[in-house]
Amino acid sequence: MQTNFSAAQLADPHVAESEKILRKCVHCGFCTATCPTYVTLGNELDSPRGRIYLIKDMLENGRPADKEIVTHVDRCLSCLACMTTCPSGVNYMHLVDHARAHIHETYRRPLPDRLTRALLAFVLPYPGRFRAALKLAGLGRPFIGLFEKLPALKPVAAMLRLAPTSIPSASAKALPGVHPGQGTKRGRVAILTGCAQSVLDPAINDTTISLLTRLGVEIVVPEGEGCCGALVHHMGREEAALASARRNVDAWTRAIEQGGLDAIIITASGCGTTIKDYGFMLRLDPAYAEKAARVSALAKDITEYLATIDLPEPVRKPGTVVAYHSACSMQHGQKITRQPKELLAKAGFVVREPREGHLCCGSAGTYNILQPEISAKLRDRKVKNIEATGAEIVATGNIGCITQIASAAKLPVVHTIKLLDWAYGGPKPEGVSDERLVAAE
Repeated sequence: MQTNFSAAQLADPHVAESEKILRKCVHCGFCTATCPTYVTLGNELDSPRGRIYLIKDMLENGRPADKEIVTHVDRCLSCLACMTTCPSGVNYMHLVDHARAHIHETYRRPLPDRLTRALLAFVLPYPGRFRAALKLAGLGRPFIGLFEKLPALKPVAAMLRLAPTSIPSASAKALPGVHPGQGTKRGRVAILTGCAQSVLDPAINDTTISLLTRLGVEIVVPEGEGCCGALVHHMGREEAALASARRNVDAWTRAIEQGGLDAIIITASGCGTTIKDYGFMLRLDPAYAEKAARVSALAKDITEYLATIDLPEPVRKPGTVVAYHSACSMQHGQKITRQPKELLAKAGFVVREPREGHLCCGSAGTYNILQPEISAKLRDRKVKNIEATGAEIVATGNIGCITQIASAAKLPVVHTIKLLDWAYGGPKPEGVSDERLVAAE
């Protein structure tokens, strides 16, 4: 794609980076076939190619964002299916991130939208606030129908529908400390506690710690780490996202200096995509560029890490038919496609992949709150394909997908690590049938 940026514009490193990305696009349109919003809406401007044209025009002309570009960029899920499809290597993720930051800086949203986004940024990255908000959700649940009739309050209705009716207790394992491995020490890793997942399903990390320590891996929960920054990053709040990144880099750097780390384990794939990008996000910060790159290199999804370990034979081989939903942040963001399925199969599960597995379920961080209509269409399409597999349970590696799919599916939806832990001696996950359970040979 030909670009026409001035030398003065290219002096801005963010513009210069976007210009390099734009020049790689050859207008082929392959991305349209795999873009969930284009497939759903059929509008060229709701495809990656269409958004690229809008972003190019905005940046080249150095103008503030307008309602049209905000509408179409807001509809982007950042699922990154386009990057998997693109034959030219266009880094759409970095381009749309830049566009969102530009929108945040130059566009004044309508008041209800500003308030909704400010509320999400104030609550979701902070477990204490999020837990309190979920407890208050019960008061608003009777008014969901009313809220859905008012366009400005549809995001509130979506939040209330997604809010669980019961909240698990906070886990003591999430507190800073060290969990020693059993038997011969096989490694030392840190684990991301994060934000929303630690409230919605703390058992995911508890299960991870239980399995890894049984395998001889020492686990560090560092002092000072927290939200990865993805939630605000995707809303264009770049300073807040970078502050989260710096805080986590500092926490993990201390852990590295105090005993070394083989990996930083992440059990929410959405967080993994962002943490693996810390090196890029902080590349212009001389105090953090090198440290951030080291952290990004150590970041590993739990299934990615387990695939590097010589696992023993399973304690039990369940034989359960599992539909594996590959989160977008897993398959497109991190390019992890093989390991989760191979681990489940080795553990004795019968793995089935739904049709249209490349399409997003519609969760996408806060997307199912900010774009509830499109999100619901994608969710229903995903659930239909999952249930068509005939599986008894759904496994996935991202808390957002678990919450989204479970809101409409008849099948139980669990994190992949819970099934693996069960096969290797842990407790049976809730909702799983073990009628065909056979002893491992």
